[in-house]
Amino acid sequence: MSNDTWEKLRADCEGCTACELCKTRTNCVFGTGDENADILFVGEAPGDNEDKTGIPFVGRAGKLLDQYLFAVDIPRESVYIANILKCRPPKNRDPLPAEEDACIEFLRRQVRLIKPKMIVCLGRISAMRLISPDFKITKQHGEWFEKGNFLITAVYHPALLLRDPRRKEEMLADMKKIKQKLDELK
Repeated sequence: MSNDTWEKLRADCEGCTACELCKTRTNCVFGTGDENADILFVGEAPGDNEDKTGIPFVGRAGKLLDQYLFAVDIPRESVYIANILKCRPPKNRDPLPAEEDACIEFLRRQVRLIKPKMIVCLGRISAMRLISPDFKITKQHGEWFEKGNFLITAVYHPALLLRDPRRKEEMLADMKKIKQKLDELK
């Protein structure tokens, strides 16, 4: 898809009927941010607030992500934020493998258009899909991997931090490493 455009990709995504989630979505949650960003953050799937607004990471978890970005001096408007799934799974359940398979090409197309220097997986589901199926978020968060042309790492999902605040310091340390790596790449 070398002739891909943001407009075509968004239209394809909004018109997608490849899995059953299209029947229950309010909005396709495409992605948001700088289309030429150095960093792409990838979560697993939209939640209720995201489904209502069509924008990823706008609920409580998104506000917490914003705080971490601010703390390490990475403006939210300078990054791109997307999810593996573009439609909300019922009751915020984990995405099914078939749903991920049906949706992953949209993320791949976003990556090709953005050409980020690094990808940050938000949580274990994203890391298991993009880094390794046996990825262990509690042991491997903050580690760097090279995949293709990208540096890739994973951090805790902000929603986890809302449930388990004891991990917030680890998240801050990981975000500082991301900022340091970003500065080295510029």
